[in-house]
Formats: sequence, structure tokens, C-alpha cells
Amino acid sequence: MSTATAPRLPRMSFEEFLAWADEDTYAEWVDGEVVMMSPASSRHQQVVVFLGTLLNLYVQARGLGTVLIAPFLMKLPGSAREPDILFIARDRTGAIQHTHLEGPADLVVEVVSPDSRTRDRREKLREYQGAGVREYWLIDPEREKAEFYVLGPSGEYAPAPVRHGRVESVVLADLWLDVEWLWSDPMPSPLSVLKEWGLV
Repeated sequence: MSTATAPRLPRMSFEEFLAWADEDTYAEWVDGEVVMMSPASSRHQQVVVFLGTLLNLYVQARGLGTVLIAPFLMKLPGSAREPDILFIARDRTGAIQHTHLEGPADLVVEVVSPDSRTRDRREKLREYQGAGVREYWLIDPEREKAEFYVLGPSGEYAPAPVRHGRVESVVLADLWLDVEWLWSDPMPSPLSVLKEWGLV
């Protein structure tokens, strides 16, 4: 998501931020500061809808947990981010509160905007790694570049291998993604992907 240029708001606690924001507020909370987010592009939304739909169908078919799509906050130590897509494993769905996810998701997807590249690849990667997000996908539609990170035993991210144009999820067992799907115009229908995955 992009960061909007807006008047600087006063510092506030996370509880004050929750009271201030509403369902139409696109903002993140970082170290007491409110970071407003600008509207996403149509291509950004197409990728989010495509991936969100596929992940949700896969997760529901396998009974693996819950998929949520922005705007929904993920509360981490010192910040509350709004990833584009979150997956929370079945045994952790109790962490889903009315207004936010308390703690890290198991899988986070950020669809990169031109002005969010540095933030997504540095600040958020560092925060997600430190908080224990087990898998982090960075999708950049404009540059047609995708990066996939998996949390290792040392607590640090390592790039997930992409073999023959495909990446396999560690968190979502047996799920693989053909990276070229993300740049196709139009993108494949969810039904065709589900057939390739053997779910229908």
C-alpha cells in the first residue's frame, strides 16, 4: 500500500489509534505515529484480489485457518501494520480480535507500490522477521518482480527458492504458485488454478 502525504497527526497509543480510526481509515500505527495510506492502483487491487481469492479457496478447502484482506491491522511489538493479505493458521485463529490480529500472521503478502518499496523491503521485513511472521511474500506488479522469504531456525528470513518459475509455500503445505500468473493479463481464472492444484 502507498503512503499518503497528509498533515502530521499527534502521537497516540495503539488504543487511542483504534478509537480514532474507523473502517474507512487506511492507516498504520508505528511507534506512536499514524501513517496514512493512499488509495491503491487498479493493478495493485487486481493482484490482491487474485492472490487473496486463491489463498482463501485453498485454505478453506483444506481447513487450514483464516485468510484476511486489507484493511485489517496486524498488531506487532511497536507497530500495527495493514498487510494486503494475511493467513492465520487454524490453531492461532483465537488471536483474531474484532479490530485487529493480536500478534503475527503465519503468512503475510504485501503487494508493493512504487512509494512503498523501501518500506516493504526494509522496515516491514525487519518488523515481520522480528515478530515471527513465518513467511513473507513481496509482490511488485510494476517491476514484475516477486520475492518470497521464509523464517529460518535462526529467526532470520532466507529467500525461498523459485524453481522453474514456481515457488512452494512452507506455511501452506503443498501450495505452489507460478510467478508468471501474477503478471499475466488477464490473470488465470481461480477455477483453472484450482484445477492445477487438484482441488476441483
